[in-house]
Amino acid sequence: MKFIFPKNYQFKNKIFGIIDYTTAFVNIIWYVIVLIFVNLIFDSIDIKVFVFIALCFPLLLISFSGFNGENIITVLSYLFKFIIKQKLYFFSKKYKNLT
Repeated sequence: MKFIFPKNYQFKNKIFGIIDYTTAFVNIIWYVIVLIFVNLIFDSIDIKVFVFIALCFPLLLISFSGFNGENIITVLSYLFKFIIKQKLYFFSKKYKNLT
């Protein structure tokens, strides 16, 4: 069986076909940082679990759903660039009177 791939097809390696490797690496780093701080700050296991899930679950959802196949690092860089240089453009259209 032969498969024909178009020349403009970009193959991206992903873990289990869902998350690319850089996104998984960023997620693991974030989870480790949150786990260290949660263990240092809180004593109760209930609070530790709640805070860990509250801080890590949104990133996991964003990683799975993605932004049209974009890498999480590029999305974060776009967000930081927007925060630094916020520009708001208003375009006004002038319509002709059709009557």
